[in-house]
Order: sequence, then structure tokens, then C-alpha cells
Amino acid sequence: MRLVIIGAGFAGMYAALSAARLRDIQGASPEQLEIALVAPEPTLVVRPRLYESKPETLTAPLQDVLKAIDVVYVQGSAGTIDTKSRAIELVTAAGAKQTLSYDRLVVATGSRLFRPNVPGIAEHAFSVDKLDDAIALERHLHDLADRPARNGRDTVVVAGGGFTGIETATEMPARLRAVLGKNAKARVVIVDRNSTIAHDMGADSRPVIEDALRKLGVETRLGTGVASLDKSGVTLSSGEHIEAETVIWAAGMRAAPLTAQIPAERDNLGRLLVDRDLRVPGVAGVFATGDAAKAACDDVGNHALMSCQHATRMGPFAGNNAAAELLGVATRPYHQKAYATCLDLGEAGAIFTRGWDRKLELVGDEAKRTKQQINTVWIYPPRAERAVALASADPEHLGEV
Repeated sequence: MRLVIIGAGFAGMYAALSAARLRDIQGASPEQLEIALVAPEPTLVVRPRLYESKPETLTAPLQDVLKAIDVVYVQGSAGTIDTKSRAIELVTAAGAKQTLSYDRLVVATGSRLFRPNVPGIAEHAFSVDKLDDAIALERHLHDLADRPARNGRDTVVVAGGGFTGIETATEMPARLRAVLGKNAKARVVIVDRNSTIAHDMGADSRPVIEDALRKLGVETRLGTGVASLDKSGVTLSSGEHIEAETVIWAAGMRAAPLTAQIPAERDNLGRLLVDRDLRVPGVAGVFATGDAAKAACDDVGNHALMSCQHATRMGPFAGNNAAAELLGVATRPYHQKAYATCLDLGEAGAIFTRGWDRKLELVGDEAKRTKQQINTVWIYPPRAERAVALASADPEHLGEV
């Protein structure tokens, strides 16, 4: 029997760990149940940190962890999925194709930044969505030091006033000073179509965020969007033109395109609708998890968000349940009643909220310490020791805050 997991992000990594954990508990051998993880590289990109400087350091190797738990790493990108014949066609780094059959499949392909049809976005907008994108932005920022201090050289426009946009914008003044000198007149502007900044963060948090933006000198343009981009900067739907040599797109996410190959219902973000076991209804042998799945967290209407926090809990349930079906044991319905948010505010600290109503618990330096603990410890893979790695993936405990 073979369980295949597509994706080496948080959900895919923990799906592999959890499936191996259940296999171990049930006394099955790797020969009886092969667990294979498919990804272009055996590396976890620490995506929640890509708004920071030195993004090239924000990865964690997975090969040793996978070896420690007898999970087979298969290098390649999933090109097509044939759910009728239960096979995946992979494309290797060299462009060769190979077919991998499965008895159970976990789709953990994550999400991608949504880039709307805005003139100039492809040519002139940076992002912190993927590792290569964040590295390209870092290089660009360092190159600014060699350019004349005019025509918006010291101005950064961030399109999107949500979680990623705020973290990116509030980190930018310090990053610009590091490149341009402490006396640089750096200007950072957030543009968002909503009438308020951080519209999803709740009424308690918003005044704290607004105060942090004022302290950092970050401007906002609310109730307006980016109409076009060119080499001189951005033109807003309000008609205002902002000269800027750096525009960062941070507005909206969509599930990775591979989910469209599964013949099942999806939501408006492209996520596969799954049942409480994270199984894709009507498609035999297929589970979906993380940003690729829309899943109910509880019985009162809350659904998982596209976030590292939800992926690290959904992954273990998906891996456990896919393995459980093959091993003939009971599945465990996914649930995630606890929910917390920690938003980085750069040199202004951070905020920590708890619950779906975003009750504000920590602010400033105390919240910043929590954020640093999350970013540097909690979200990294376990040690490459079999017992430690398997214990880290208990679906009933991992990811609850």
C-alpha cells in the first residue's frame, strides 16, 4: 500500500509525520505501508517569516527528518492527477516525467498569492509570497543604495492592508534604513480597498495597529485600490499617483492550481471542500489539507483559514486519517476550537489575540517576544530523531493554542 502526500509545506510535513506515527503505533512496516512525500525540494520554506530580511536563511531541511521516520522523499512537481486510475504524473527538475501510483492521496499543495489583472503588476510588483520572490525583493532593496535619491527611491508601496501587508509594511522602515542609512527619509504607504486597516483583526486590535503605524510613520490609503503600476510607481483608483521604486503586492490568496484537477467542489478561493475527516467527498482515496482545503473547525460555523496555524493542525489529521483507512483503524475528525493570532508590528512590537472574536491579550514588547518564539521555534520542524519526530505529530494536541 502507498500513501502519497503532495507538498512539503506545514500541512504536508505534518501529514507525513502523523501518518508515520500511526503506522508505528499499529506496528506496520514501511514495506507494508509506504509513505511518500512529493515536493520539488526536501525543504520547508518558513513562509510566515518571508516579510523579514535575509529570506535565504528562512528554510529548514526535511531530508533527515523524513529518513528518521521512514518516509520516502520523491523529488518532483505534480503535473497531473488522475483520480480514476489513482496515479500522479510528476515532472522532475530535469524535465523528465514519471508516474507514481497511490492508494491514498493527501493534497497539501498550499496557496499562492492572488495577482489580479492590474496593468503592470507582473512587471513591476514584488511580493513575499515565495522564497524566490522574497529573495528578489531583498536584492532589489539592497540595489536601491546605488540609485540616486529621487523619483521614489526611498518609497515603498504595499498593496494590501491585511496580515501579510501589515507585517511587511511595519518591517520596511528598519529594512530601508539598514540599506539607505539611518538618516534616509524612508516612506512606506499601505493601500487597501477596505475602509479600515486590518479589517479582519477586530475592533480591539485596530487602534493598537493604527497607533503602531503612526509611530513608524507608515501612511495608509484606504477605500482605494491600485489601478496600475509602471516603473515610476503606482496609480490608485482614486487618481492619486505615488512615485515609488518598490511596490509589494500582498493582497489576497488562492489555493494552488493543482486543486482544480480534483473533480470536486471548491470554494471561491479554490480550496477543496472536505468533510470532518478532511476527505474530499465523492473522490475515492483523496484527502486535502492546509490551504488546499476548506474545513470546518467546529460545530458553530468556524472554518480553517489560510494560515500556518491551521495548516500545522490540519496536516496531522489528514495524514493520520489517510493512513487509518489503509490500516483499517478508526479515523479522527478534525477539530480546532482554539485560535490565536500574533501580528508583528516591526519596531512597534506586536499584538497577540485569542479566540475567533480576536480578544486582545498581549501588546508591545510582550507580544513581540511571543511572536519571536513562534517564528524561531514553534513553527520549525522537529528534531530528526524518530521518537521525537513521531511524538510531535499527535493530531489531538499539535496546533492547539
